[in-house]
Amino acid sequence: MGTGEIALPSFRMMVEAGGLVGLVTQPDRPVGRSSRLRPPRIKELAGEAGLPVLQPARVRGKEAIAEIEALDPDLIVVMAYGQILPGGLLELPAHGCINVHASLLPRHRGASCIQAAVAAGDKESGVSIIVMDDGLDTGEVINRRAIPLHPAETGGTLHDRLAELAPKALAESLRRIATGEMRREPQDDSLATYAPKLERAEGEVNWGLPADELERRIRAHEPWPGSFTAYRDNRGRARRLKLFAGGVVMQGESPGKPGELCQVGSSGILVACGRGGLWLGDVQGEGGKRLSVREFLRGHQLAAGEYLFSLAGGS
Repeated sequence: MGTGEIALPSFRMMVEAGGLVGLVTQPDRPVGRSSRLRPPRIKELAGEAGLPVLQPARVRGKEAIAEIEALDPDLIVVMAYGQILPGGLLELPAHGCINVHASLLPRHRGASCIQAAVAAGDKESGVSIIVMDDGLDTGEVINRRAIPLHPAETGGTLHDRLAELAPKALAESLRRIATGEMRREPQDDSLATYAPKLERAEGEVNWGLPADELERRIRAHEPWPGSFTAYRDNRGRARRLKLFAGGVVMQGESPGKPGELCQVGSSGILVACGRGGLWLGDVQGEGGKRLSVREFLRGHQLAAGEYLFSLAGGS
């Protein structure tokens, strides 16, 4: 059971290993201006492998559970599926349900675990395989693998690295289950943190944060939900400005009020934060393309003393 791109390498591994009786994924979704329905990529792979595909809009419904039961699975493997499984489904397979989670549980339970690890400045992340129960990522851990985070890690790069790590941990877990060697380790709930699903609006930059925290958040939110702020164009209009990872932190006291452009010129743009400042990396103006700060300033007359601000606040 999976939908997200992060599940593809693990799904391919299981297809090659054999024994899959089917795939359960999310329904096709409308995309683009034409709202044309597009299937999840994992559905296309299942079709190429000749596997049955189920796409219930609501997996908790009796009909959906009956369709899954008809596949007679011995074990259900879940990764980035996108719906909460009901108790009746968790108890259906003889060997239960296991979840491949992209964090070192109990740290960062929830949907945005990858972004949370980068934003928090964690030194490592990884993959945890758990036996699913009726809690949110609370099940006993049967396997985990860790990797160090790079200094320039983004949500996107960590996503891809964990996607490639997951099949190794999953394959080992499946072997342990098949041979009866599976060991269960309860999670320490006192160490748990929660990373809820991110919405697009959460990409708006809060210049009141310390510069080092803000720099991590910008990296964590690349590519989703992205990071954006607003500036005044040459005609005084509020315009959206997207920020990319690569900014450099100026430590110490803030050089100005949060959001103030303290330096603008050939050396770049320095923005004051709640503590310290941030030299911007690449930026993208509204309706434009991604540019270096130097290229952006050729067509935009920004000056020291102006401010970047919240689109919602409109200050």
